[in-house]
Amino acid sequence: MNAAAIILSGGKSSRMGTNKALLKINEKTNIERIADTLSRSFNDIILVTNHPEQYEFLGVKMVKDYYPNQGPLAGVHAGLSSSNFDTNFIVACDMPFVSVELAELLVTKSADYDAVIPIINGVQHPLFAVFNKRVLSGAAESIEAGRLRMKHLLDTLHVLYVTEKDLQVCGSIDLERVFFNMNHPNEYEDAKKWAEADF
Repeated sequence: MNAAAIILSGGKSSRMGTNKALLKINEKTNIERIADTLSRSFNDIILVTNHPEQYEFLGVKMVKDYYPNQGPLAGVHAGLSSSNFDTNFIVACDMPFVSVELAELLVTKSADYDAVIPIINGVQHPLFAVFNKRVLSGAAESIEAGRLRMKHLLDTLHVLYVTEKDLQVCGSIDLERVFFNMNHPNEYEDAKKWAEADF
C-alpha cells in the first residue's frame, strides 16, 4: 500500500504493571503480533518508542518522541515526522488483534481528509486511525500550546468519522476484538484466551 503503518509504543503501562508491548500471546510478543500483521500490507513499519533498545529484535524503523512525556499526540507527531508517506495508519501497542483489512479500508477512505477516525459503540478511536502527514504542523502547535488530548487536534482537522455500519464491508471481522485495548492484567488474560481459541 502507498502508506506507512506507525505503531505507538509509548505510555508507562502503569495499569498493567509491566510493558504491555512485550507481553507474550501465543509465544509472540504483543508488538510482534501487531508488526507482523501490518507488514502483510504496509512496506514501511515505524515504531515510536523512547526505548529503542527494547525493540531491536523487531527489525523495524524506530523513532523517539520530539516532545517526550506529552502523551499519544506526541507519538503521532513523531511517527508522522519520520514517515515518507502522506497517508499513515496509526495504532497503539495495546491492541493485540489489529486487523490489516480494516487498516486498508481506512486508508482507502482517507483521500480527501486529514484523518479517518473510527467510532465504535459511540467511542472515538484516534489510535486506530489514518492521519495525513500534513497534520504534522498542527500536531506540533497543539502540543506546544499544551493542548495534549487527541481531541484537541481532531477539532482542528477535516476528519471523516466512520461507524460500525461503514466498516461492515469487511464482513466477518469482529470489531469488538479489533478495538480491544489491553491495559489491565485481567484484559491480558482475556487476550491470551481469545488468541488460544484462534490458534
